[in-house]
Amino acid sequence: MSVSPDLPPVPGELPDPAGIEEPTRVPLAIEDWLTVVVMGLLALITFANVLVRYFTDQSFAWTEEFSVFLMIVLALVAGSASVARNLQIRIEYFADNGSPARQRALAMFGAAMVFLLFALIAVLSTRMVYDDFTYGETSPGIGVPQWWYTIWLPVMSVAIAGRALGLFIRRKRQA
Repeated sequence: MSVSPDLPPVPGELPDPAGIEEPTRVPLAIEDWLTVVVMGLLALITFANVLVRYFTDQSFAWTEEFSVFLMIVLALVAGSASVARNLQIRIEYFADNGSPARQRALAMFGAAMVFLLFALIAVLSTRMVYDDFTYGETSPGIGVPQWWYTIWLPVMSVAIAGRALGLFIRRKRQA
């Protein structure tokens, strides 16, 4: 959809993301490329499973478990990108109305809460990974070590917390 530059944006319509990206220390291309890779893997795995099932009436047992894992990773990667771009879920009526100082304060509060939440998730999920590793938990579908899957929750939670901290710092510098 192409919007004329002469027309004001329709209320509730998101602006062009390319026009609102702020410079960040860690390139946003990391999340963008991870999204492409994960979605490509999901498509390939699903397509391969469909072909095998169609031609042999069998199914790859590992595809469902691995696809669920990839979808969770995809959600976390997308969450990191949305926090870095300040496009996370919020109540726009409150976030986008009022004085610029109020908007900045609400953006800083939101970034601080996202940081706190994902820092807490990172700490608690690290304990879960430790338990999975220590007790030799295996996945229910294909029997690989469970920590192969759970290690990514604290890693991605740290990434999201870092992006939220970066957003907080950028908003604090605005005056």
